[in-house]
Amino acid sequence: MTSWLYLIGAIVLEVAGTTSMKLSEGFTRVGPSVLIFVFYVLSFTALTFALKGIDVSVAYAVWAGVGTALIGVIGIVHFKEPATMLKIVSIGFIIVGVVGLNLNGVRH
Repeated sequence: MTSWLYLIGAIVLEVAGTTSMKLSEGFTRVGPSVLIFVFYVLSFTALTFALKGIDVSVAYAVWAGVGTALIGVIGIVHFKEPATMLKIVSIGFIIVGVVGLNLNGVRH
């Protein structure tokens, strides 16, 4: 259970880091530029701890997939990116893939 909490933390930190990339405006804003590195170092640290109890194939796919889906939603909601049908369906496929990996039967 602790490993999954680390994984959730890693996802939140990765999303914060990626959001900071957008907010940094190509490294022209110092605060968000520094936060990119802070959030990603913390995210990889939490992901490393998560791997102590979750298979790497599942943990990495969940980390990347959920992070990607969340960034897609943040792009639409916060950054006012277009919410095309293809984008929404694609985010749905990512979520289905993550669920499918978890239904595969994680054992530890």
